[in-house]
Amino acid sequence: MIWSIIIGLVVGLLARAIKPGADSMGWILTIILGMVGGAVGNFIANALGIYTNGGIGGLLISVIGAIIVLFVYELIAGRTRH
Repeated sequence: MIWSIIIGLVVGLLARAIKPGADSMGWILTIILGMVGGAVGNFIANALGIYTNGGIGGLLISVIGAIIVLFVYELIAGRTRH
């Protein structure tokens, strides 16, 4: 469980660093972003038939999933602000 939180934090931080724009989220949301991004990335990789169980490939897929989640988060948050 603690390992998942640490990896979620790393993935969330990498996704926020790669994707341009100001994301106003705290540590908890960054961890959740990383964990959800990992699940989304794993789902996409499995749908495409790509095996990424751990390692650099898994991290890369997780970051890509987290970036997708960030874009969706911005769409939802942008609509509720207006």
